[in-house]
Amino acid sequence: MTRWSAVVLRRPWLILLLTAGLVVAAGAWGSTVGDRLGTGGYADPGSESMRVERLVEEKFGRQSPDVVVVYSAPPGATVDDIGPRVQAQLDTVDPALLSRPVVTPWNTPPVAQYLRSETGDRALALVFAAGDENQRLAAYSELAEHLIVPGVSTELTGFAAVADSVNTRSERDLLRAEALSLPLTLVVLVLVFGGLVAASLPVAVGVLAILGALACLRVASSFTEVNVFAVNIATLLSLGLAIDYGLFVVSRYREELGSADPAVALTRTLATAGRTVAFSSLLLVCAFAGTLVFPQASLRSLGFGAMSAVVMAAAMSLTVLPAALALLGHRIGAGSWRRDAFGRGQARAARFWERVTRAVLARRGLVATSITAILLILAIPVLGVKLTDIDHTALPAGDPARVAVERVAAEFPAAGSGVVVVARGTDGRAPAALDVEELRRRIAAVDDVAAVVVGGTRDDVTVLKAQLTVPDRSQPAMAVLDEIRALDVPDGVEVMLGGESALTADGVDAIVDRFPLMVAIMALATFVLLLIAFGSVLLPVKAVLVAALSLGATFGILTWVFQEGYLAGLLGVSTGPLAAGMAVLVVAVVFGLSTDYETFLISRMVEEHRAGGDTESAVLAGAVHTGRVVTAAAGLLILVTGAFTLSSLTPMRFLGVGMIVALVIDATLVRMLLVPALVALMGRANWWPWGGGEVRVAKRPRKVGVESRA
Repeated sequence: MTRWSAVVLRRPWLILLLTAGLVVAAGAWGSTVGDRLGTGGYADPGSESMRVERLVEEKFGRQSPDVVVVYSAPPGATVDDIGPRVQAQLDTVDPALLSRPVVTPWNTPPVAQYLRSETGDRALALVFAAGDENQRLAAYSELAEHLIVPGVSTELTGFAAVADSVNTRSERDLLRAEALSLPLTLVVLVLVFGGLVAASLPVAVGVLAILGALACLRVASSFTEVNVFAVNIATLLSLGLAIDYGLFVVSRYREELGSADPAVALTRTLATAGRTVAFSSLLLVCAFAGTLVFPQASLRSLGFGAMSAVVMAAAMSLTVLPAALALLGHRIGAGSWRRDAFGRGQARAARFWERVTRAVLARRGLVATSITAILLILAIPVLGVKLTDIDHTALPAGDPARVAVERVAAEFPAAGSGVVVVARGTDGRAPAALDVEELRRRIAAVDDVAAVVVGGTRDDVTVLKAQLTVPDRSQPAMAVLDEIRALDVPDGVEVMLGGESALTADGVDAIVDRFPLMVAIMALATFVLLLIAFGSVLLPVKAVLVAALSLGATFGILTWVFQEGYLAGLLGVSTGPLAAGMAVLVVAVVFGLSTDYETFLISRMVEEHRAGGDTESAVLAGAVHTGRVVTAAAGLLILVTGAFTLSSLTPMRFLGVGMIVALVIDATLVRMLLVPALVALMGRANWWPWGGGEVRVAKRPRKVGVESRA
């Protein structure tokens, strides 16, 4: 970092203009990334259900419709009265958009009974779009225009309609979150720094980081499938992390200005806070790289978005920001309401954190035991967590697509995808008719199975469809899957299960199976990088264990709210099993941020220890010098991510609430109390083997003050 600071000091204008110009140009190019992103990728391509999907489509054509349309007759009329008009409208759909003709009760008599309501006033149309998953979802808007019949009440649902509604709402919620969080963030930064110029720098870095992250996603989309939600994550984390990193760098620079000229202050800043930002970003990249172990493209996309955000936030904080600081020098304090506003704020914060830390050190054993017990108690609900995939319940109760899903489930249970059962003979021939009938009978006896229809035989494959009395993807539907899998099948017959519920179940199973590997990657990367950074074995071990405690407590609260329903009414969210994909994202973000703030705190302790302080002095210096900035960083990130709690989508609120809970726990119970107490308890062992032994032993922690002329 010393060499880099020399380069920045020699050519600040060149670095500032060149880097910012390149990022703005790349951002303009990357702004079109939305046109290249997919909206699918939620299924495990190697799962049994996907093999069934491909096999059935090859032999019989696709069985699960992309769009389900509900047509309601006017009062006093029946579906037969509106049939000709509806069928005429459906005939206008471009055949190139369809893989097979639209199925209705008027043109497909064999299934007419399943597509009419018992009251005779509603009918369904099943639409099968052409192409792969992303192409089918992309065609939804054009299809929808031709599916609506003037003068006939029309409701659109199905996977494509639900996905379109979720994507539309998420884009709108993202824009609203940014519009709310940016002005509030700037106000808080002005209060923290005591001036407008210093406060505007982290925000400017955040905007550049967003542009750079979009360009990174544009590049990634050229090589692999990237889900549209990656943009949401990239935007959210780019802004939040860039402001965090900017806050750390600018705060350290202003602190150093109190005892050095601008050039020396910048050199010291990059050698300390800059080095920590570099290590912190590397830790976060490793944490998010854990998402790449999952087979679902949607989860890997979240990892791409998060890693793009981290890389660009760190890159801008170590290039554009130092160059701006070199140009500003002492003028960093311009725009302050008083000349010493920053110094006064630092001094007040130092006195507060010194009092708190001394109190912790005086009762370190009690504090460590109590906080650990509290976090473990908060984590207890995790023991009963249940996982699912994002479905129609992600939408608010009044959303048209969700209402239509619930109507179809209630009035047309046999029209859902149900459970698709593929039976194959183990000898390479089709199963015998008697074996198929016996299998059908056994499946029909399972609870919540309304009927089992034999779809036919082609080559060595016989397909059956178990029609359910419960909605697809629901917990009762998952229970049906388990019961069917547990059935004894006739000898010589191999059975595989497909359908929407099976896709969901297999996707969740894949996440659960790969989750330990993800955690192992994050923990190992954290240990190795912190070992290199601090030269200590125990400090990285403590960081991983404390992050696990923080993570457990966070998910305990999320389970308590989103699954068990406590406070759910106040938040306006649907309760039920947690969305597995969002849970993975929150795990990566919370673990990464936990070790991120740990890095800033411990690095300051190590710095003090290497300067000659004992353990207690190191703990005190670390808490006093980073307490204010870590708390401010957590508060700012709460502002940025907390805006997602205003989203109409339950998964987005899950992310927002999860981030708020994690940051509050981390900035208070963990950083303020638990970490100082644990480091003090470990004493000399903190610095083994390369951190150096105790240089001197003080009877009490020496007073740590903060002075600044900035």
